[in-house]
Amino acid sequence: MADYFTHFSCLLDVGTPQNAARALDLYNALSEAGASEEPPSEGFLVSIQPEHGGSQLWLRDDVSGDPERLIQFVKLCATEFSLKGRWGFQYANTCSRPRLNAFGGGAHVLDLGTGETLGWIDTDGWLAAAVDGGDPDA
Repeated sequence: MADYFTHFSCLLDVGTPQNAARALDLYNALSEAGASEEPPSEGFLVSIQPEHGGSQLWLRDDVSGDPERLIQFVKLCATEFSLKGRWGFQYANTCSRPRLNAFGGGAHVLDLGTGETLGWIDTDGWLAAAVDGGDPDA
């Protein structure tokens, strides 16, 4: 039997060390909400790492992560801390065994000020469209 994983690792600058500490509380509340879902969200990990400065959060999976939950958390932080500019991350979909269509990835870019998605790509959908003869960028 194969196991499937989604991996990512990125930083989010929330402006100040005080905001970073408050962001951990937001993360804990979001994690509690995700634990009650059916099925529960795979979530992700958050920490304040000294080598990344006191205002930057290190966001990453722990075995496998939930990109949608990550985006939800970043939007929550953007609203809470009035963040501006663009932020993005990339992810990889992997599998513990060789399986057809089990590998891929993508990327997502947000406007922190509005919470709007500025762009995204998922290589699984892109590849399927390209192989079928369609326009993968449509």
